[in-house]
Amino acid sequence: MLRILFVILMASSGTSILSVGQPMPPLKGEFLTGRQAVLPDVASNRVALVALGFTYESRYAVEAWTGQFRKDFGDSQQVTFYEVPMIGGMARMGKWFIDNGMRKGTPRSDQENVVTVYGDTNPWKQRMGYHAPDAAYLVLLDKHGTVRWRHGGAFDEGAYKDLSHHVSALLSGLQ
Repeated sequence: MLRILFVILMASSGTSILSVGQPMPPLKGEFLTGRQAVLPDVASNRVALVALGFTYESRYAVEAWTGQFRKDFGDSQQVTFYEVPMIGGMARMGKWFIDNGMRKGTPRSDQENVVTVYGDTNPWKQRMGYHAPDAAYLVLLDKHGTVRWRHGGAFDEGAYKDLSHHVSALLSGLQ
């Protein structure tokens, strides 16, 4: 019941839930290297998994999803992923400290796979159907930036198999 009420409230707010078949709206942030990033543009004609987290604790879910994804698809030049910490509220005042801490905890080779976004996170919470603070919110994009699969939650083998199937279909040109 609460989930239904939440969906109704989101629909009345003007920001709709991001659906399969829609292009991903631009999401502006910064790579940990300091370079500006706009998703989905930075995916540059590759299949991309975008994993958003809205709380400090959500990093565990995000890392579980992207870790398995990297293990299975990391050797493909046609596939990439982005971990996207969504940082709102007063935390953005600590941007330098937050980004510096993430840089120290992220190998240099992975820093172009992390896009930090500071500002009002509510529109993206609405787009992603936010329902659990510590969940990962996932979007699989085709090479044109169109949403082909989405999910919200902790790592789940069944959902991951579905994601993997979609990636394979996109790579073979079936989607």
